[in-house]
Amino acid sequence: MEFNVKTLEGKDAGKVSLSDAIFGLEPREDILARVIRWQLAKKQQGTHKAKGRAEVSRTGAKMYKQKGTGRARHHSARAPQFRGGGKAHGPVVRSHEHDLPKKVRALGLRHALSAKIKADDVIVIDNLVATEAKTKALASVFETLGLTNALFIGGAELDGNFKLAAQNIPNIDVLPIQGINVYDIVRRGKLVLSKAAVEALEERFK
Repeated sequence: MEFNVKTLEGKDAGKVSLSDAIFGLEPREDILARVIRWQLAKKQQGTHKAKGRAEVSRTGAKMYKQKGTGRARHHSARAPQFRGGGKAHGPVVRSHEHDLPKKVRALGLRHALSAKIKADDVIVIDNLVATEAKTKALASVFETLGLTNALFIGGAELDGNFKLAAQNIPNIDVLPIQGINVYDIVRRGKLVLSKAAVEALEERFK
């Protein structure tokens, strides 16, 4: 499909051809959900921890004799039912990662890109370059383009001034093409691709 290219100032800069195999799929929510769940599980630290009965600092001696007291039969005060005892089946430090086939991950990215195209939330910019690293100047440029919540994807190398100027603007993310991912695409309103990013995507899924 043919897609209009703009400059950062909002002027026309020709057209670019977008592959239907990448941007023209019918989006499937189940695939997007699987990939996002996989991404978030990888990000989860898993440092949650509660002490079990073998770890709490408390005596392991029998609380009182077995018979003759009329009370229940107990052994250690470390048991979970007692105040100060260990936690039964508590959280332990672990990894939340799980496997997801490489083909499903690649398909998820294509479906995310297609979903943005279908929702008319994609803008292609000829070059993501700022003349100076001034947040105020770049924020006004975004305002003229109507970008208040967006993900910018540049080429393999990001322009230093653009990256520095954009990093202080709320709800704006800037990533090189290597960092493109389903979660960041879905969580932001608009997807802004540079021409270099489009070419890299075409090459990646060729």
